[in-house]
Amino acid sequence: MTLNRRTLIAAAAAATVPAMARAQAQPVLRIGCLTDMSGPYKDLAGPGAINAIHQALEEFGASAKGMKVEVLSADHLNKPDVGATVVRQWIDRDNVDVIVEVANSGVALAVAGIAKEKNKVYLNTGAATSDLSGSACNANTIHWVYDTFMLAKSTGGAMVKAGGDSWFFITADYAFGKALQRDTTEFVESAGGKVMGSVAYPFPGTTDFSSYLIQAQASGAKVLGMSNAGTDTINTIKQAKEFGITKKMRLAGLLLFLTDIHSLGLDVAQGIVLSDTFYWDMNDRARAFSNRYSPKNGGARPTMVQAGVYSSISHYLKTANAMGVAQAKADGAATIAAMKKMSTDDDCFGPGSIRADGRKLHPAYLWEVKSPAESKGAWDYYKPLATTPGDQAFRPLDKGACPLIKS
Repeated sequence: MTLNRRTLIAAAAAATVPAMARAQAQPVLRIGCLTDMSGPYKDLAGPGAINAIHQALEEFGASAKGMKVEVLSADHLNKPDVGATVVRQWIDRDNVDVIVEVANSGVALAVAGIAKEKNKVYLNTGAATSDLSGSACNANTIHWVYDTFMLAKSTGGAMVKAGGDSWFFITADYAFGKALQRDTTEFVESAGGKVMGSVAYPFPGTTDFSSYLIQAQASGAKVLGMSNAGTDTINTIKQAKEFGITKKMRLAGLLLFLTDIHSLGLDVAQGIVLSDTFYWDMNDRARAFSNRYSPKNGGARPTMVQAGVYSSISHYLKTANAMGVAQAKADGAATIAAMKKMSTDDDCFGPGSIRADGRKLHPAYLWEVKSPAESKGAWDYYKPLATTPGDQAFRPLDKGACPLIKS
């Protein structure tokens, strides 16, 4: 073939076509971690959740499998409007495919709605409201880790059985706190107990719980139900101890995290009963994961929210790889449907499954916080009391009013 300007151009074009095809054959998956980076849920989620995503990518071997993945992150400031704005920008401007974490039920409900509208994937690990797999469920959302129904059944049910038949609630005044009080009240009353009163406090921003604690003490209730989380729970417990309220009332930490106990210290937290779906020292697989993760997290052991981020993203990556990245990007609802069909299994939660309503199923555990004398070292905080199997830990499928479930 004679080499001239025309043949050189043709040869260059022919070489460019397969190169372009190869580039187009490797679309980029974009994961957006929306979390609390500066507020009351920073330690239980926050930067540790982002670390968990990278842990999942590394261990799945995304690069080795030819998958291109980018991770974005943002702070929702515990404000639904801020969270919703971030997610819309991520989807419309940055082509984000999956939203993970959130750690605020008000923000989570907004994000779930956007995921449905935009046909993207939302993997909730931090927000607790059981409405995400109930009245607000949709085909684009999976509720991982825990929820207010599970917490109410496990901790609330255990407290009533132990004689705590009268309750007073101190409740964060937003979707999570209200749902947790609602679900716990149902268990208390169905077991023959009664609610003596409740008070809702402004969220976020409340640090002084003294007036609420005085109302709780005056109610004569045996149990103080703390329908809050993170630093709010920490402050409630500390102030209840200071005011001597724990001498007359039992504290029910309806949602407590490992980082909360670490902050409180065993001298203050010993004897508290709580529920969790993941504890770093609960079995060999959990310990192995935690030993891999902790060096990336400043030595801190993972919370169940951070473990949930690792677990959910690992399952998403497996699904996207099986479907093909292009197809996973094209249809969020189809990706969620494929995730539901595929059984789950990882070092954090072991074998499990995802129900039709988007509820991820795995066991729930009831723990008691150790005394300083019982602890063998740093982060050795829990001793087991009871285990509820995954098919019993969460609200029955036909009781949640999920629109996806036909009666």
